[in-house]
Amino acid sequence: MNRFEKKRHFRLSVRLLSAAVFVCAVLLLLAGLNNISGMTERQEAEGLEDHVRRCAVHCYALEGFYPDSLGYLEEHYGLTYDRDKYIISYEIIGSNLMPDVSVLRIR
Repeated sequence: MNRFEKKRHFRLSVRLLSAAVFVCAVLLLLAGLNNISGMTERQEAEGLEDHVRRCAVHCYALEGFYPDSLGYLEEHYGLTYDRDKYIISYEIIGSNLMPDVSVLRIR
């Protein structure tokens, strides 16, 4: 092996190492973006759940009872949400007790 072949072998090793580092960086970036996307989806669902509760409390403060359905909140208090994206569980315990609210994301 002469000195030119050694340089060529060294250049090839450097290129392979550079390509491997680049691929690792891209994979880390994609994993980070996926993590951020998941956090955003969770925050959206928590925000919607919070909004439904605030609407129910607003109804209780104005009318003296918690609404018996989500439809009542939609009709009288302007509650809107993407039905293709979320399912809202709204369980009534009593007219004077805060309903149990949970939001599930549809995948």
